[in-house]
Amino acid sequence: MKIICIGRNYADHAKEMKSAVPTEPLYFLKPDTAILREGDFYYPNFTKDLHFECELVVKIDRVGKHIEQAFAHKYYSEFSLGIDFTARDIQEHCKANGLPWEKAKGFDSSAVLSNKWINKNDVDLSTAEFTFYQNDVLKQTGHPRDFIFSIDEIISYVSQFMTLKTGDLIYTGTPAGVGPIQIGDQLRGELNGEPFFALSVK
Repeated sequence: MKIICIGRNYADHAKEMKSAVPTEPLYFLKPDTAILREGDFYYPNFTKDLHFECELVVKIDRVGKHIEQAFAHKYYSEFSLGIDFTARDIQEHCKANGLPWEKAKGFDSSAVLSNKWINKNDVDLSTAEFTFYQNDVLKQTGHPRDFIFSIDEIISYVSQFMTLKTGDLIYTGTPAGVGPIQIGDQLRGELNGEPFFALSVK
């Protein structure tokens, strides 16, 4: 199982990161050891600037390669919610020095994933809304209708380069509002007002 993360899939997030809006999907990978289910998140000692990025997550449920966009909808059936944690200080250092920045994104427990899944037929992505709260303060609001690249476009694009396998996860990108977390924070995410994850930062 691999975790495929899409970067800058909301124009407002690209702007807040002072980055260009992409013309094709940007993606990177996290290892399966990055997955964190419900429970506590322990702040790693190698960063002093750890940011949350709440995202809609899609689970691939059949093997596919070179998938045409028109058929991409056949390769997933469920959505969930998660966090792509980013060690921003490490990421910026790596970028400034032209280095890969997997260690800023792919560390253990860096991919929070709800235990709850919802059938795609029960969610209208044209009206869906997910929200992220830090200590009960609303920090992010995301609408999949604002994706630069739709889920079907992402699946088709990524599958041109690598085979998608059953159980693979796609973190579809985060909206504006990302920011740092601190030890003691309480984090939670909701999809259409329904709770999907909650965790404490230790």
